[in-house]
Amino acid sequence: MAVTNGYCTLAELKAALKITDTLDDTLLENSINSASRMIDQYCNRYFYAGSAGEVRYYKANDGFTCWIDDAQTITEVKTSSTDPLIYDTTWDSGDYQVMPANRWANGAYYPITALTATDNYLFPVWADIALVKVTGTFGWASVPEPVKFATIIQSSRLFKRLESPLGVAGVSDIGIMRVGSNIDGDVAQLINPFRLLRTGA
Repeated sequence: MAVTNGYCTLAELKAALKITDTLDDTLLENSINSASRMIDQYCNRYFYAGSAGEVRYYKANDGFTCWIDDAQTITEVKTSSTDPLIYDTTWDSGDYQVMPANRWANGAYYPITALTATDNYLFPVWADIALVKVTGTFGWASVPEPVKFATIIQSSRLFKRLESPLGVAGVSDIGIMRVGSNIDGDVAQLINPFRLLRTGA
């Protein structure tokens, strides 16, 4: 198994675990993939780069605002004014503003998460369907450092979980120590600033 859209590399995880051989590489790669998808699910977004020229469709919140999936760049915006749907109105770059306007804030990078109508058009909301067509490059240009470190921690936790298959980490003076089922607390603290609270675009 290879690492696919993982937020740390096999070499980084092996260095953290002080593993120098290749015997467990497949399990380690599986741990990275699983931890990365856990972080996606927790944050309600993903941090890898999509393909250029990808097309997605959205239902605008109102005439002025349309939430979209995380995007690095927007190359075209079209809206539909007909039924059946034909995306017949092409917006110029001056007809909308990407949000957030300042992509760097508090020392961190943020992707485009919404479009705001600014000039000739309003987003159509005449039907409860996706009337906005957006073309661009979605996802993040690079993995934020806190997300990468969180992935290393969570991947390590998943890999070490194999040493306690019944959920028991050991026995101490106070009784049985069990492995928790939730995402690691330090991982949660690292990635909470990146958590997207809305449930959809």
